[in-house]
Amino acid sequence: MSNYLANLPKVNIQKKKRLGRGLGSGKGSKSGRGTTRHQKARESVPLHFEGGQGRIVKKFPLLRGKGKNNSIKEKAFIIDLEMLNKLKDNSVVDKAILIKENIITNGKENLPIKILANGQLKKKLIVKLPVSKKVKEAVEKLGGQVEV
Repeated sequence: MSNYLANLPKVNIQKKKRLGRGLGSGKGSKSGRGTTRHQKARESVPLHFEGGQGRIVKKFPLLRGKGKNNSIKEKAFIIDLEMLNKLKDNSVVDKAILIKENIITNGKENLPIKILANGQLKKKLIVKLPVSKKVKEAVEKLGGQVEV
């Protein structure tokens, strides 16, 4: 077999049909957009457009914009003063010890921690976490320290 043009295999590549080029082309009038008319047949309708009604993005202003999602922030994990009575005297209260003593559990280890004055403290402690004013007074009254 010799290499002549007549002996080469035929390659049929079908060209892409051009839309919107008259009724005779077979893809005229509605240009392959089904039987739809009106707005859904158009190209340039923004995603957030709701037919003239106010956009849902504008209805929830706290959820809009960079750095403005303050309503979604996780709240601090709150520990009561009475829970600290499980610890030994003169121990340093920080995140690691609270996790070790099972005061912080259930995947709450990554949340910020704050100690509030619910109950009475009976031990002298060195606290290295954020506390309320009453907790600070209670710890210092028993001879402990608050270092933040």
